[in-house]
Amino acid sequence: MSPLLPSAKPPCVDDVSTFCHQVYLATNNEWLAGSANWLLTKPLKILMIIVIAFVVRLLLRRMINRVTTLPRGSGKLPALLRPLRERAPEVLGTAVIERRRQRAQTIGSVLKSMATFLIYGLGFILVLGELGLDLGPIIASAGIIGVAIGFGAQNLVKDFLSGIFMMVEDQYGVGDVVDVGEATGTVEAVGLRITTLRDLKGTVWYVRNGEVLRVGNSSQGFAVAVVDVPLGYTADVERATTVLGQAASTATESDALKDNILEPPEMLGVESVTPEGLQLRLTVKVRPGKQWAVQRALRAQLLAALEEAGFEPPLGRLFPNSAAAIEKK
Repeated sequence: MSPLLPSAKPPCVDDVSTFCHQVYLATNNEWLAGSANWLLTKPLKILMIIVIAFVVRLLLRRMINRVTTLPRGSGKLPALLRPLRERAPEVLGTAVIERRRQRAQTIGSVLKSMATFLIYGLGFILVLGELGLDLGPIIASAGIIGVAIGFGAQNLVKDFLSGIFMMVEDQYGVGDVVDVGEATGTVEAVGLRITTLRDLKGTVWYVRNGEVLRVGNSSQGFAVAVVDVPLGYTADVERATTVLGQAASTATESDALKDNILEPPEMLGVESVTPEGLQLRLTVKVRPGKQWAVQRALRAQLLAALEEAGFEPPLGRLFPNSAAAIEKK
């Protein structure tokens, strides 16, 4: 029976600068010294990569939260939104605060997701490199899978990108009254994929951001209340214009409307001529979102002022005895 051959020393034992040499000196075990790189060095490196990735991600998320969080009880913009354009008018009050908070949180959520994906993705690649795996085929396969997923989820990607640009450009936000084509209503929630609207009838509409081709926003800057008043052919237009102007000025200075009025009313004159009569138009610049309430209030008071001044309704000439009949009754 031949004697056992002595095991060969690993080359790293003679290199005093390696961890293998230190392990050999401590244990006098050639196998343990040769395996030190796999048993100790690589696990420590992998653990260090994971810890560093976790710490960097945690610090980035805290920084993103700091620049996207709206201070309590403050109407100021979050730090992230200050360089970006904002079209939300201050007159929306508490709706502006909610709009800014949701906008900042949504952008912050995107940034945190991107940071997590990049940091953990880079850490995963570094770990695979430490394990000695060939990253070329893996990266190529990931690229092919990514392209396949991109083709299969085109609408989802389109909605997501549209939502990001909509948030950055501040096209609309919570509290705005918008017309997106198929639906018109007040914005209740804004997401990266779907915008939620509630119309005047109470119906909730879920609109995909990628399907929105144009947006009409009635709540940015200011609005204009347009009131058309009917008038008969035989009426004195100049006198009616004077009566309507005075009535509109009185109405807009009342306690019920003055807080919503930005400029004095403007009497434009005859807007149209129809077979039934004339249309006089009056406009008032008001706070955004208040144009409909102002229009209703003005319309009622202007018609009452015309009636009090003795003007007949446009179709009164067709029923000349109707007013007298009503009085007799």
